[in-house]
Amino acid sequence: MNFLSIIIIAFVAVEHVFFLILEMFFWTKPKGMKAFGLKSKQFAEDTEVLAANQGLYNGFLAASLLFSIIENDIKIALFFLTFVTIAGIYGAYSTKQIKLFYIQSIPAILGLISTIVNVF
Repeated sequence: MNFLSIIIIAFVAVEHVFFLILEMFFWTKPKGMKAFGLKSKQFAEDTEVLAANQGLYNGFLAASLLFSIIENDIKIALFFLTFVTIAGIYGAYSTKQIKLFYIQSIPAILGLISTIVNVF
């Protein structure tokens, strides 16, 4: 992998570590509620376990992307960058919040492009 691909993949991984922290530890706190547009404390508390589960999955994505860098494995990087892209598209569609696409999918798409260009 080239340097640019590594930087972009690392950025996407760090984003997902940040999502993990927000979802697992700050979901019911003002910072987490603001980040996810949660309107009521009660809703945040009712969905806390679901959010923690989401956070765990984001952690798995981060770990997988970091593993692809450590192993210098383009196939693993492409595989998980594709997952991140799809997750961002679905998240934006299902929540009607286009910012999710920009925050999650665009960096992953840039990583895909950078990595694919490196192959050819």
